[in-house]
Amino acid sequence: MTPAQLSRTVLHTVRRAVEDDELCVAVPERVKVRTPPRAGCGDYATNVALLLARGGGDALGIAQVLRRRLLRTPGIARVDVADPGFLNITLDASSHAQLVRDVLSQGARYGYGDALAGVSVPLRPANEVRAALVAHVVRGLVGAVGGVVVPGHGPVVRPVPVSGADLLRSLGPDAARWALLRPAGHDLPDLDPSRLLSQREDNPLFRVQYAHARACALMRNAGQLGITPEPESGAYDHPAEIGLLALLADHPRILEGAARHRAPDQLARHLVGVADAFFRFHDDCPPIPSGQLKPSAVHRSRLALADATGAVLAGGLHLLGISAPEHL
Repeated sequence: MTPAQLSRTVLHTVRRAVEDDELCVAVPERVKVRTPPRAGCGDYATNVALLLARGGGDALGIAQVLRRRLLRTPGIARVDVADPGFLNITLDASSHAQLVRDVLSQGARYGYGDALAGVSVPLRPANEVRAALVAHVVRGLVGAVGGVVVPGHGPVVRPVPVSGADLLRSLGPDAARWALLRPAGHDLPDLDPSRLLSQREDNPLFRVQYAHARACALMRNAGQLGITPEPESGAYDHPAEIGLLALLADHPRILEGAARHRAPDQLARHLVGVADAFFRFHDDCPPIPSGQLKPSAVHRSRLALADATGAVLAGGLHLLGISAPEHL
């Protein structure tokens, strides 16, 4: 179950509770779920009960009503209520394996869909290099999630004092695109080649591309050892695995938000987060057995998660127009 699916599930639960006269509240248009800020608080958390209680309602009482109903939902294993009315939701362990299967089945197109079906996103032609690039990438994002681009204003970005040709000569296509797309529109891009072309961990673009290349290397090594990736239900229980899975599950929502708000920087930052979570997972949960250890179901599950991560990184980089090399 992805965060978007869980959001719809919680919203449907609120609506049904109102229809059954168990709650007397205004049904919101949307419900947001977030990854909890610390471990031990479930896979996702929502403040929907607090929002529904605005104006003097009983947030804890509303949360308890929603908790009882959510516990009957397939894929949800546990729901805890925390003061002053948060709902902490833990998914069934099988849903983690299913998420990995879903990513692998869709590959680099994971997250594509119809989230913006019927939504028109305004764009206007631009001559300035950064504005033109952002508009081009936004057009692809909108198409990926089922929206339609129409003539209109924005997005507004701070221009850069160099030409596209100069950027390509000094940075090359990948670093030039990253430099213009990674900062928020109101921020001035950093165009320093010494930082953007550095193959070190302090270069976010290098970390993202290296994470993809490392995932590909794991799959090559696994093939040489005869290990086939296969996600197993209940195999993902380490905090590093859970953290990475949460980011992969959030990928469709990130694509929708980047398209809706005409903000490719949201996708770029998300890819950095995925890469960082992948390296933590790689260090703490080795997907390839070492020494004389024989491969187990755990290794096969971890390899599947690594493969899924590579697919998400490749798909995100493709939408930004940046290469996803298999070797670095």
